[in-house]
Amino acid sequence: MLTHPGKHRGMKDTPTVSARTRVSVLLPLPLAGAYDYAVPASMALRTGEFVSVPLNQREVMGVVWDAPEATEAKPVPDRRLRPVASVLPAPPMTASLRRFIDWVAAYTLSPPGAVLRMAMSVPGALEPPAPQAGWTLAPPGNSRPRITPERQRVLDVLRMGEVHAGALLAQAAGVSLGVLRGMAENGLLRPALLPHPSRFARPDPAHPGPALGPVQAAAGAALRERVAAHRFGVTLLTGVTGSGKTEVYLDAVAECLAAGRQALVLLPEIALSAQWLERFEKRFGVAPALWHSEITARTRRDTWRAVAEGAAPVVVGARSALFLPFPELGLIVVDEEHETAFKQEEGVVYHARDMAVVRARLAQAACVLVSATPSLESLTNVEAGRYQALDLPERHGGATLPAVEVIDLRRTPPERGRFLAPPLVEAVTATIERGEQAMLFLNRRGYAPLTLCRHCGHRMRCPNCTAWLVEHRAKRLLQCHHCGHAEPPPAECPECGTANSLTAVGPGVERVMEEATALWPDARRLVMASDTLPGPAAAAEAARAIQDREVDLIIGTQIVAKGWHFPHLTLVGVVDADLGLAGGDLRAAERTVQLLHQVAGRAGRAEAPGRVLLQSFSPEHPVMQALISGDLAGFMQEEAAMRRPGHWPPFGRLAALIVSAEDEREADRTARDLGLAAPGGEGVQVLGPAPAPLALLRGRHRRRLLLKTRRDIAVQPILREWLARVPVPSHVRVQVDVDPVGFL
Repeated sequence: MLTHPGKHRGMKDTPTVSARTRVSVLLPLPLAGAYDYAVPASMALRTGEFVSVPLNQREVMGVVWDAPEATEAKPVPDRRLRPVASVLPAPPMTASLRRFIDWVAAYTLSPPGAVLRMAMSVPGALEPPAPQAGWTLAPPGNSRPRITPERQRVLDVLRMGEVHAGALLAQAAGVSLGVLRGMAENGLLRPALLPHPSRFARPDPAHPGPALGPVQAAAGAALRERVAAHRFGVTLLTGVTGSGKTEVYLDAVAECLAAGRQALVLLPEIALSAQWLERFEKRFGVAPALWHSEITARTRRDTWRAVAEGAAPVVVGARSALFLPFPELGLIVVDEEHETAFKQEEGVVYHARDMAVVRARLAQAACVLVSATPSLESLTNVEAGRYQALDLPERHGGATLPAVEVIDLRRTPPERGRFLAPPLVEAVTATIERGEQAMLFLNRRGYAPLTLCRHCGHRMRCPNCTAWLVEHRAKRLLQCHHCGHAEPPPAECPECGTANSLTAVGPGVERVMEEATALWPDARRLVMASDTLPGPAAAAEAARAIQDREVDLIIGTQIVAKGWHFPHLTLVGVVDADLGLAGGDLRAAERTVQLLHQVAGRAGRAEAPGRVLLQSFSPEHPVMQALISGDLAGFMQEEAAMRRPGHWPPFGRLAALIVSAEDEREADRTARDLGLAAPGGEGVQVLGPAPAPLALLRGRHRRRLLLKTRRDIAVQPILREWLARVPVPSHVRVQVDVDPVGFL
């Protein structure tokens, strides 16, 4: 859990460095720090300027960085410095973003250049769009060229001072491009550069939005007040599913827009953006800017540039949007703040929720964390007074929370070869017969999680990972969900050679779909999973079909659990409620209760009451009891009570070292050396080294060590000193994960 960042030493915002003979330039490369370059006499540079500099035999882009603190190392003499090649025509990087990059690098023990690379992810945006030629009316001359009917139509379309693209002008006037060229030769038109159109219309903060209830209106007013204060503060906005949290924080966005500042909204799943965008457009009259991996390269370039120029007032996106160059950031909203999808596990390892708090502090912006099932970390921050809290205890519009029941699979098991128990089958049948919609939830993609030989027991596993291959029957593939390895199902067992002996074990959503087809052949069915909805467009089409009642039964993974509003969905059945409780993850119970509460919240969001059925072999488990009673607050208090004595997060700190190598002996040797050099002392403990649960991942053998400390002990200095004591071979990788959320 983060402490609030302080101001870094040596981070003064120098407005100009033209009087200096040298500057530090940070490059978007995994380097330890900035390089010094000479400033040509003809060049005036400001800190934050994007520049092109020589590096070895090529030129690279970088940023003029803040002057480093004085060190004992002797600087490179001025005469040996290579000069800055050019200044790029882009708005300079703000001081707050530069401080943020340095802060993230220091906190995650990453090279600053690797963090800068995330903020410079679109190099093409550093150059302005290429000018495009068009036509405009020429000033009146002495000659009087003949005006044909075709030419008159062009003159009727084109007004004085306007510039139109040739093809569009010819189309609008119903003439050929030759007519335009003839008019130019006769002095009626002249070439001119087209103005760069604004890609993003400005949302109207005064646009009438939906009517808010008294509790919602009060919460919206409180958020408006905090945004209007123009200072840093964090608010945790909680509320039951369907209570209108989105509409409330959009009030805060409106206040930010009215003040002329920019707002950023982070979503954990970009598939959620479909219905979210509809709500935004209803509230503000226009769409916001989008930022995620599915947008085109040109859209990324235009969006990055528009953000930097202040021409994109609101951005909604995935975690990487946190590194966009906002010049006047006034608000950051993290929706579904408890979601582990906000944690980046590759490259620079960071948690976007925590880093959003840091970025808001450095920009003196308001930060709003939103969830129906907030993380224990955020709840603890509220309890400690670091965050403020707002709660919406009831559903909007008079809708009631669904009734939650557990089906004890020990007493009423499914029929042999099936996975849906009779009470759930009866409930789905009755729901469909009433003309309402039902959902079956199973957080497992594919047809079956395991394929084994009935003759010898051999299990089909991934050659690159410690993982079983998942059968995807629709694609006729066995696939690894960790590295992507795929192969067709073999006709005979690879171990014993017995033909037709391989059998699927356990259900995935495809197998539930197969069972649903047999049970309800006339029902209109839809599978919603990440491999069946590959992007926002597919998710939007699925949402439209459900809203328009073209679907009777939805079968889905966690992609259906959050953010969706389906007013005719009244029944949710969880096929395997125990699924997330296995393993040694300290957050397993917390995550399971969050996920199941979120998926339960899809039911009964309109007039018709909702019902939720959880299939479980452990109805007495605290997670099941919390879901039945609806006492999530009590459950989180019990979780806190279990973690506090052992100084487990959020009452202590964790940092993982993941050692990996293609050679297993090299991984073992480096992990052993790190274990022997492990730090100690009061309040400090090192667990491991030990093989990771995924001991082989993408062809690399993995070993883990876990540093555990009291909450008042900073882990970064300990990690730096620890890693400095152990030489690591070049072909061995040691990844640092501060505040891990997963332990695979």
